[in-house]
Amino acid sequence: MSTSTVITGTGSFIPPVIKYNREFAVNDFYTQDQERIPNAAEEIIEKFRKITGISERRYATEDMSTSDMACLAAQYAIADAAIDPETIDYIIVAHNFGNVMKHTIQMDAVPSLASHVKHALGIANPSCIPYDLLFGCPGWVQGLMQADVYFKAKAAKRCLVIGTEMLSRVIDMYDRDSMIFSDGAGACVAEAREDADNGILGSSAASYALNELQYINMGKSNFPGSDERIRFIKMQGRKVYEFALKYVPLAIKSCLENAGVTLSDVRKIFIHQANEKMDDAIIKALYALYGQTVVTEEVMPLNIRELGNSSVATIPTLFDMVRKGAIPQHSVSPGDIVVFASVGAGMNINAVCYRI
Repeated sequence: MSTSTVITGTGSFIPPVIKYNREFAVNDFYTQDQERIPNAAEEIIEKFRKITGISERRYATEDMSTSDMACLAAQYAIADAAIDPETIDYIIVAHNFGNVMKHTIQMDAVPSLASHVKHALGIANPSCIPYDLLFGCPGWVQGLMQADVYFKAKAAKRCLVIGTEMLSRVIDMYDRDSMIFSDGAGACVAEAREDADNGILGSSAASYALNELQYINMGKSNFPGSDERIRFIKMQGRKVYEFALKYVPLAIKSCLENAGVTLSDVRKIFIHQANEKMDDAIIKALYALYGQTVVTEEVMPLNIRELGNSSVATIPTLFDMVRKGAIPQHSVSPGDIVVFASVGAGMNINAVCYRI
């Protein structure tokens, strides 16, 4: 009998605080060389919206931590799957900045976020193993791939895979890129099923860490004379865009080949919500590899316009929203083939082909 990795439940936590583009109009922006950008803030913000597609983003309330969001998404996924948490073999939590607490520059990594989730769920079973996964924005997809390996090796039957990120507390208010990032958490319950018609069909992953390592990193504030000990997320935007446009289509193509699936079989592509213009270009480049054109609005669901870029949380929250009818123009049905694909710090890329 063959073993399939089937998603039996999903959940997401969308923070309640809405941060609109216009609220950044009071900011003074500087380059990474600490030179003030002379454009009026309103002009910068409108250019930003046209490029990224982002009009608003979500921030967590001050009393929440990164693990709190993970716990809520996990609870929703467990309820959706209708399972007993004590039967979970692994809790895999993807993030990039630890358990970011309010009013502090410290990002706690001990105990692990996964251990926090196990504690919050009240799981007593010592055979439920929690651990964290740092793989850049593709972390949740990589966690799903790890669950697939466990199942095929008969090392587990049920995994909880979570992506959670509190980016609002690691951004530099003097950096234009700060407008991209947001908070959120998404989760799924994945289970091993024998001879199932649905589940993961194939996957692929790649990492480029020679010349590309610093494309996304941590650095000091752009504000002149800032304390170098305090670090914020930084990006080389143009290089990230060019890298993603070159390598993500190839990763998806490799994934489809591994799955034995043609591009025409794919109904939806759930791509990391990094930048709407970039995502649109990636999907068009993918179809161009097959000599095809595409109306991206038909195959590429989006929530970046309202939710911003929440890193590892973008794909699981997007998938949960589409599954539950929260994005009316997109839906999935049993038998549909979809792709999850992401790119992020490392620089890492991955993709999973999945039949609903």
